[in-house]
Amino acid sequence: MNVLWLQSGGCGGCTMSLLCHDAGDVTGTLQAGGIELLWHPSLSEQTAGEALDILDACADGRQALDILCIEGALLRGPEGSGRFHLLAGTGRPMIDWVRRLAARAQHVVAVGSCAAFGGMTSSGCNPTDACGLQYDGDQPGGLLGTAWRSPAGLPVINVAGCPTHPGWVVETLLGLAAKAFSAADFDALGRPRFYADKLVHHGCSRNEYYEFKASAAELSQLGCLMENLGCKGTQAHADCNTRLWNGAGSCPEGGFACISCTEPGFEEPGHPFHQTPKLAGIPIGLPSDMPKAWFVALAALSKSATPSRVRENAHADHTVVPPAIRRSGLKY
Repeated sequence: MNVLWLQSGGCGGCTMSLLCHDAGDVTGTLQAGGIELLWHPSLSEQTAGEALDILDACADGRQALDILCIEGALLRGPEGSGRFHLLAGTGRPMIDWVRRLAARAQHVVAVGSCAAFGGMTSSGCNPTDACGLQYDGDQPGGLLGTAWRSPAGLPVINVAGCPTHPGWVVETLLGLAAKAFSAADFDALGRPRFYADKLVHHGCSRNEYYEFKASAAELSQLGCLMENLGCKGTQAHADCNTRLWNGAGSCPEGGFACISCTEPGFEEPGHPFHQTPKLAGIPIGLPSDMPKAWFVALAALSKSATPSRVRENAHADHTVVPPAIRRSGLKY
């Protein structure tokens, strides 16, 4: 299968992330899986004229196109003309190219939350009228429309994240090449379930602090970041703490809160990213699937049972009190 990759309204961060794939040689990994990269604006060697020839051939049907990857939001302004973003050397809006190519591609993949939902590019007053391929924020539609389906029968595949994890992109492309996906393999927002059925909370190294509701008061501290510092790991759909970034870390591992960058609208939560909004002292954003009454009861019980070691370490930037040494081979 072949892949054509275009970058629209965004920062290029998803490509930068892709280059940090654990295997190192991304193109080699894709080739080993039967995938040829027709063209990528940052990774390919073709001249501008040669690149435009490839795009024309794909759009006209002279070159078969298996997977179209779009990175960055689609800029529809001004007034629906798309002329805020012309594809260099063509004089034609990028959104026109995307529509033409999407009609030819067997699969269309939105790489990152900007391409999926609009993301950071659509924040604020959104002067460029930026949107995702098949979503405008959390509303279905976007550039291609709600009813759009690829010749393979799938909607746009939203590999959301800001940036998206390189493993998510590579595994999605390899899965498409292996014909391993059906509609059931994507969630209600079109995200691949192999990562979207997980929560960032799963595998977090701060989970002991979460269990005892031993919360950090500052970003440098070891405690749980949910209660005071804006962490949405208990609600965010991603496997960041079990599939570590660069083989080593994640946002909570690095000391910062998860901001749920795989969901539409994450870029404008209505509060500072590092603060947890509360009502009557209770966080508004509770863990997924947990009723408020249960959370309040659990929090009260957990805090009353917090070991002094956990309480002291939660407000430190390094382990102050190590776990007690006890024999684990107990006998009845």
